[in-house]
Order: sequence, then C-alpha cells, then structure tokens
Amino acid sequence: MTWKTLDDMELDGKVVLTRVDINVPVENGQVTDDTRIQRILPTIRDILAAGGKPVLLAHFGRPKGQRVPDMSLSVVRPALEVALGSPVKFAEDCIGGPAKKAVAALQSGDVLLLENTRFHEGETKNDGSFAASLAALGNVYCNDAFSAAHRAHASTEALARLLPSCAGRLMQAELSALEAALGAPERPLVAVVGGAKVSTKLDLLGNLVGRVNALVIGGGMANTFLAAQGIDVGKSLAEHDMADTARAILEKAEDKGCQIVLPSDVVVAREFAAGAENEVVAVNACPSDAMILDAGPATVARIAEVFEQAKTLIWNGPLGAFEIEPFDAATNAAAQKAAQLSAAGSLVSVAGGGDTVAALNKADAAKDFTYISTAGGAFLEWMEGKELPGVAALSE
Repeated sequence: MTWKTLDDMELDGKVVLTRVDINVPVENGQVTDDTRIQRILPTIRDILAAGGKPVLLAHFGRPKGQRVPDMSLSVVRPALEVALGSPVKFAEDCIGGPAKKAVAALQSGDVLLLENTRFHEGETKNDGSFAASLAALGNVYCNDAFSAAHRAHASTEALARLLPSCAGRLMQAELSALEAALGAPERPLVAVVGGAKVSTKLDLLGNLVGRVNALVIGGGMANTFLAAQGIDVGKSLAEHDMADTARAILEKAEDKGCQIVLPSDVVVAREFAAGAENEVVAVNACPSDAMILDAGPATVARIAEVFEQAKTLIWNGPLGAFEIEPFDAATNAAAQKAAQLSAAGSLVSVAGGGDTVAALNKADAAKDFTYISTAGGAFLEWMEGKELPGVAALSE
C-alpha cells in the first residue's frame, strides 16, 4: 500500500478537505441510522487534534447535477452535531462564494459541512474545473469515503491529484483490513459468497476461485450451481440459463485447487413465509413442488469444519433466506461459528455488503468479526479484483 495517512501530513493551521460518506437514511427529516456518521468521527477528531480545520465534502442521494431541496445535506447536520458533541457550520454550496466565505471564517476547532457535491454535474462527470474549484478551498485532501471509492468522481478522484492527499481513519481501516484479507492473507483463505443470483456476482466468483483455498456458495446462487450439476431443485430460485457459466466456474476452481463447498442437505418448504412448514432433505431429494430456502445442518457442520481449518475469511451474502425464520438458521450458525473463531484469535474475518451486515447483525455475530465494511459496491468491486479509482488516486 503506497497511500499516506493523516499521520504523514502536516495539518496544523491547514484547511483539510475531507471526503466523507454520510449518505444516511432519513425519514420525516430525521436520520434513522447514524452508523456512517459514527464511522467518520475518528478522522474529524484527529484532524482537529492536529490543529487542522476539517471541511467535509459529501454527496446525498442522486440529484443528478440539480439543486434538489430534499437532498440538501442540511438534513444530516443535526445528527452530525449530536455525534460530534459540538456545533457544525454549514455552507449552502460546495464551491464559489458561499463555500469560500464559510472556509475563510473558520476558527481553530471549527468543523464545516459543505452542501451536496452532486448538486453540480461536474461531480459525477469527474470534471477537472469543478475539482479545481473544490481544491481552491483547502490545503490538504483527505479521503475517508471508501464506500464511494469505486466512483471516479471529482471529490473522490480528480481532487486527490490536485492537493497533498491522504486516507482518513475509516479509509485506512478499510484498506488495511482488505489488504489483510485478500492482498496478503494468512492461509488457508476461505470466502463465503451468498445471495440470490450468480449473474450479479460473476466477476466476484471468477476472481475468488483463483485466489482462495475454499469457496462456500450459499443462497439462491447455490441452487444455480446445483441445477447445473443435474440436481432437481424443484421450484427454487435458480438461474437455469447460467448453467454453463456455473459449470465453467466449477472447472476453473478445480484447475486452481479451490475447494467448492455447496449444500449437501437443504431446508425445503412449499411457501416462502415465516414459520412455513418445512423439512430437511438430502440435496438431491428436493420435492418438485417445493423450494430450497436454506442450507441444512450437515452443510452447516461442513462449513464449520472449513472455518476451523482457515486462517482468513471473507464473507459476502447470506446462506439462505435469512430475512424469515426459520430460514435464517444456516446463516446464523455459520456466522456465530466465524465470530467465535475470530473472538478466540484464530481467524481474521472480514465481511461487507448490505445484506451481509444485516445478516451478521441478526445473528448477533458482527461484533466479533475482525472487520465489518460499511461499503457496498466498493467492497464488492474490491473483492472482484477491480481497481478502485478513489484508492488509486491516493496511491499516486
């Protein structure tokens, strides 16, 4: 890793343009989940402690280059003030007169939030002149928005090339965790990939089979792999048109020495509803009028064995229809096993993606994982082996 951190920068008296992700859920004018706000607090506090003046750059929603009042970052400001425990100043634009005036008025200890960068079409177009207008406001650039690092936008990519640049604490933590998990991991390295569709995770599966020692496949995508091997999956969610692709992935895994773990037993039901009548059957005994909604206990025991032999685990996606009981059992049990091994210090576990975080929280396992990424698309693209523009710009 060639990027700098806040520790490498001279911040005293400097205006630090800090790209954050505070694109948080809001209902009736109130922030309903402040997780992303909490995750940026260490960066803001460290800049202040070093004598710097944090000026926060962020997007909110998708206003598509228009000034949309409902997408003003002013709605996030009260929650940010509560989390920080101090006032946050606000500028009604992120460039031009309002921004310049607000920056010029900053005193030591002040924090300034600029209006939604996406109110300008130059943001998503990664426009050089828009980036230059942002750069004119500060002395140092700090990117603390890993979750937006897969976008080549002006405030994530072009701006990094115009000022002395570094990673914030959240970005630093994400990159360090990901490097430990896939860059230079302790082996054996295991990946869990679940979710509904193979088609949405083709790049991911293709990259992982060449890099991990074992790959656990769950959820609806496991059904596609089972069907591709000639197993009748009844009325289960499966992409039968992806059979050739699934077989090609299995062949690549065999060539690369990657062990694929698919269900050996499954939980089936006639309806997808909470508490629906269900039974555990062998993987090749799914009734034609039933659907597979979870992995069975023998499969969970096999996954636990794989985890016990592993040193590093990357997790993206649930093993079954975890939203509805009792079809959350396999995900819960596997997550709790990974958490137990992580807490004991025998496993480095990194997880990310929206459904994944929800599933691990539901299993009460997230707190013991080594690292939980709050990034969705960026985490996935990183797992797919793609270069993230926001990270690449910091490295140059």
